[in-house]
Amino acid sequence: MRLNLKNPLVFFDLETTGINITKDSIVEIAYLKIKPDGSEESRTRRINPQMPIPAQATAIHGITDEDVKDCPTFKEIAKSLAMQIEGCDLAGFNSNRFDIPMLAEEFLRAGVDVDLNKHKFIDVQTIFHKMEQRSLVAAYKFYCGRELTDAHSAEGDTRATYEVLMSQLDRYPDLKNDIDALSEFSSFNNNVDFAGRMIYNENREEVINFGKYKGMPVRDVLKKDLSYYSWIMQGDFPLNTKQKLTEIRIRMKDET
Repeated sequence: MRLNLKNPLVFFDLETTGINITKDSIVEIAYLKIKPDGSEESRTRRINPQMPIPAQATAIHGITDEDVKDCPTFKEIAKSLAMQIEGCDLAGFNSNRFDIPMLAEEFLRAGVDVDLNKHKFIDVQTIFHKMEQRSLVAAYKFYCGRELTDAHSAEGDTRATYEVLMSQLDRYPDLKNDIDALSEFSSFNNNVDFAGRMIYNENREEVINFGKYKGMPVRDVLKKDLSYYSWIMQGDFPLNTKQKLTEIRIRMKDET
């Protein structure tokens, strides 16, 4: 089977210093680009995170400070990476909850204007969990019948994720071989920002998705509590969250 593609589909995986999107950084990125004609292009890059890699992170992915000390920073590769994914849809394993928000954060830190919302996202983990409820290692064994021996290497996880999706399409006749359909099926919610601090309700209004204002339209919150915007902007929130909140605030001002 070949993926039914309108645009190239980039499977990617990140290894990082940790799981805090606002504080941690990427140390390795691997991608596998599948083109509409079925041809493939892959690359793995180590990145200097400009911060120490905690021992607990190294224990998972095996990358040390010494391994990346002479590698480029994300800012140094950001523009070339943006060009590689331009016009492509994106896929990963748990990517909607972690890899996409982390990648968006790194692009914003680097000052590179990449609108990831223009891309379709396929989260193979979401498809797997909706169908079988397992991890990537178990998914690989379940769908592909093989042991994933190089788990937690970005390159190994990227290739495994691609192979799992292909096996999912073979296994489930109701799973449509179409990027739009796969993207919709693998989405848990309708996020405004990648971290899901704001979501769209049934009326396509942006609403707060956490804290004391959870469920309230963002516009109402900003009108009611003048300090809320400043609290978000000065707080430990992802840059993408701050960016989206600012866009709403500017839109409100333009309407007055």
